[in-house]
Amino acid sequence: MKKQFNRMKQLANQTVGRAEKTEVLSDDLLQIERRMELVRVVSHNTHKRMVSCLQGHIGADAEKRHKKLPLTALSQAMVEGGNQLGEESLIGKMMEVCGEAENRLASELMQHELQIEKDVLDPLSQLAEVDIPNILKQRKQLAKLVLDYDSARARWLQATKSIISGTNTQALTAKADLLKEEVDEAMNKVELCKDQLAADMYSFFSKEGDYARYFVTLLEAQADYHRKSLTVLESVLPTIRDQQDSWTEKPAFGTGLDEHLKRSGREIALPIEACVMMLLETGMKEEGLFRIAAGASKLKKLKAALDCSTSQLEEFYSDPHAVAGALKSYLRELPEPLMTYQLYDEWIQASRQDPDKRLQALWLVCDQLPKNNKTNLRYLVKFLAKLAQESDVNKMTPSNIAIVLGPNLLWAKTEGSLAEMAAATSVHVVAIVEPIIQHADWFFPEGIFCLFFVFLFFCFTVSLLYVRSTPNKHSDHSLRRGSNTLGRKQHTSPAFQPPLPPVEAPGQGHGAGQVSQASVEPQPQAPPGGSGPDGAQHSVAQGLAAPAAAQHTEELR
Repeated sequence: MKKQFNRMKQLANQTVGRAEKTEVLSDDLLQIERRMELVRVVSHNTHKRMVSCLQGHIGADAEKRHKKLPLTALSQAMVEGGNQLGEESLIGKMMEVCGEAENRLASELMQHELQIEKDVLDPLSQLAEVDIPNILKQRKQLAKLVLDYDSARARWLQATKSIISGTNTQALTAKADLLKEEVDEAMNKVELCKDQLAADMYSFFSKEGDYARYFVTLLEAQADYHRKSLTVLESVLPTIRDQQDSWTEKPAFGTGLDEHLKRSGREIALPIEACVMMLLETGMKEEGLFRIAAGASKLKKLKAALDCSTSQLEEFYSDPHAVAGALKSYLRELPEPLMTYQLYDEWIQASRQDPDKRLQALWLVCDQLPKNNKTNLRYLVKFLAKLAQESDVNKMTPSNIAIVLGPNLLWAKTEGSLAEMAAATSVHVVAIVEPIIQHADWFFPEGIFCLFFVFLFFCFTVSLLYVRSTPNKHSDHSLRRGSNTLGRKQHTSPAFQPPLPPVEAPGQGHGAGQVSQASVEPQPQAPPGGSGPDGAQHSVAQGLAAPAAAQHTEELR
């Protein structure tokens, strides 16, 4: 035990002075050693943070990793939620298709993480946990060998001193020779370990560019993943948007006329037709219709009901001012006025013509309207003309109607609020709209229209039920037949100019140069029971008209 204690004491004494005596590495190798230690620490921390960024489980196979991804869980939840809501729910159908897209994104993420693990994480872990530690182990081994060499050398030096002062020279010399062999052997081990360590250190230093490449590979893999994810989204989004457009009933208010008619499969805009039908029943004798403002809450509720195409409109029949307000709001909220921006200058120019030429000029501009605009304007003007016939009661003459409703039919395409635009052109608009209402049958010579007002009036409640059956296509055939007839475009060639109605003498009727509504020549009506489409429709209208509607039929004729 005493011998072992002395040996440990000797090793401790040698270790204290080892730095000065036993350092065998050059300065450049010592610098590489210090850098390696830093690289090991930094690589370890980076690897740890990189692993925390991954959503899958490290080391798991592709299938297990895919199942454990949060995107996969989201996809499953969306698909299951869509199945629970069913095909009748727009939210359910959209959740299902979007959930499938999320699953594709999860697949791309799984492939990305597998690539990151293979090309970045594994090499980085190898560097921080294996390669550099192995080199550092060699450095410790070299230190131990140097310590052994120093110990052997110290013993050899002590033996040589003993030979000089000792009496048994031969024995001491033999011992010194043995110790010299031990020193030489220790030196050989030190040199071999030193050479191997230096080679590994220089190899590490030369490969730093390869190690740095790991982080470039990370960014390249991320860029490739995002490109593939973007490709997936760009491939599915157009289809999803098309499905959304086909499934979703876009609100009528604020939507362009052509778009609304195309999406709903109609010829007359739903708010126009619905409001006209309700006003025909309860609003024709209402004083100040279109002039008296409705309650804001009731108007908002009616607009929302029309936007979702509900058939439950009975409560609004008792408030014709709210119905008239909704009709005005629809016309005012159109992205383009019903009488179009394109023809604005032509309308204004026609309104400035001499009274004896104004009607002809207005007719020529009216005939240039696009088909959908002309069809809906015809429908609306026919109703307004009928409303004006009750002006003795409702006080809404063609002039009054033009004043309150005209600015919602035509305004200039300039910056500013609609009120400002309407005020700037109100005088001209009244001069345009008033004669069109006064001479509706001359501008739109279709007498069969009046009969179908009665027909649609009685089937309107039934017609709105199309929403419940097919909320996207408006497939109620009764309403479609009514819309198609009410909105049928007149077959008048642009080259044809109908004869002007006679003009009253100055000082009569509406004033000098104004055409009297009473003097308009009656248009030919389709014969009852006649052959051809008009005759057939006339028969249908007469068959559906109840006795209570007979008076309406005579008035509309």
